[in-house]
Amino acid sequence: MTKLLLLLLVVFIAMGVLAALTAKNGRKATNVLAGKVPLTKREQAMYFRLLQTFPDHVILAQVAFSALITTKDRPTRATFDRKVCDFVLCSKAFDVQAVIELDDASHKGRAEADAKRAAILTSAGYRVERFSQVPNEDELRARFSPPTPQPAAAAA
Repeated sequence: MTKLLLLLLVVFIAMGVLAALTAKNGRKATNVLAGKVPLTKREQAMYFRLLQTFPDHVILAQVAFSALITTKDRPTRATFDRKVCDFVLCSKAFDVQAVIELDDASHKGRAEADAKRAAILTSAGYRVERFSQVPNEDELRARFSPPTPQPAAAAA
């Protein structure tokens, strides 16, 4: 009788361990999938504003950092893996001109995380521009136009 109780206890413990190992963060996969719109209404407005302002450029939306950055080691990859930028402004040759982030309510209190994301992109050689609202065409042109050369100061 004690052997049977011991066997039942071992089986019970084994089942508990197995259940704990198969559950991820206490949740089981539901396998329920649903489609969603890839861009929010604000992101859609920004996308079309960028297209309108820069017709001779390529505008990419929801671009994975891993499409822009590479590394040979896994620990460094882990710093940018699963991160996505809102927009990438490219030349027709797909040279990246800038990474564009459109902040919304989800960015409230995330200034430090946003700064780290920008630092990753900047260290990879990219220009990062942030907007809190969808800018008008003049604001975009001013932000992305090359600086106007200033004449040298006349010698006194």
